[in-house]
Amino acid sequence: MSIATDVTDDTFETEVLASDKTTLVDFWAEWCGPCRAVSPILDQIAEENPDKIRLVKVDVDANPQLAMKYQITSIPAMKVFRGGEVALSMVGAMPKPALEAKLAEFLN
Repeated sequence: MSIATDVTDDTFETEVLASDKTTLVDFWAEWCGPCRAVSPILDQIAEENPDKIRLVKVDVDANPQLAMKYQITSIPAMKVFRGGEVALSMVGAMPKPALEAKLAEFLN
């Protein structure tokens, strides 16, 4: 079970853009194998850094407006939002050390 909050087209602004906490958004889909592979790694990183980063998930099939707005053309896609702006974008499943290295500026 994921610790992430599910976010939709309707709740994205409140949950992510208006949040004062750095938020990692995982854009995924149920049918996506790499998405399922990276999901527990993202959960682990969020669990280990609860005071630094918050994890939310957006199902791109159920929320096509967000997928279009943020130009999600390949999944898994992850974007870090800080102050309502995209601060980092990543595409593709990666092992935990690679994800932590890319997220280092937000986790330290």
